[in-house]
Amino acid sequence: MKREEAWDLLTEYNQEEFHLKHGQIVEKTMRYFAEKLGYGDEKEFWGIVGLLHDLDFEQFPEQHCIKSQEIMRERGVDEKIIHATASHGYAITVDIKPEHEMEKVLYAVDELTGLIGAVVLMRPSKSVQDLELKSVKKKFKAKGFAAGCDREVIKRGADMLGWSLDDLIQQTIEALKTF
Repeated sequence: MKREEAWDLLTEYNQEEFHLKHGQIVEKTMRYFAEKLGYGDEKEFWGIVGLLHDLDFEQFPEQHCIKSQEIMRERGVDEKIIHATASHGYAITVDIKPEHEMEKVLYAVDELTGLIGAVVLMRPSKSVQDLELKSVKKKFKAKGFAAGCDREVIKRGADMLGWSLDDLIQQTIEALKTF
């Protein structure tokens, strides 16, 4: 699947700017991690997985990571993409466990990019460029802040990767600074 085809599929099922932007943020974050972790030759694939990970969320939130599998199979999308995108719903909506390092990264950064984005909006600069780890950690601990961002999923993702939470947050901040 080419990026243009993935974008067309995403925009067929998503019209809200928030969801489209989130898909693009996760796409770019995944591409960054592909390069950083030695999968540079797969960065297009990692990006497509990031772009499509919430394909079904806008129209079918109650069937998130379930309906997307059906939609993608009907379109003949590669099973690797289907498995990868569905696995970010592990222990939430599906029992498809992230296996590949790429799937674990997606699982970890999906919620985290949302949390970091919310932190950035609260900053005077409204920029990730001057964001520090301690600022994100402070808001991470504030349960009422960005309450929709599941901290347990972020922690579980860091554990899956064998990274400390601090390392995951710092590396994701660095990823977001590149775009």
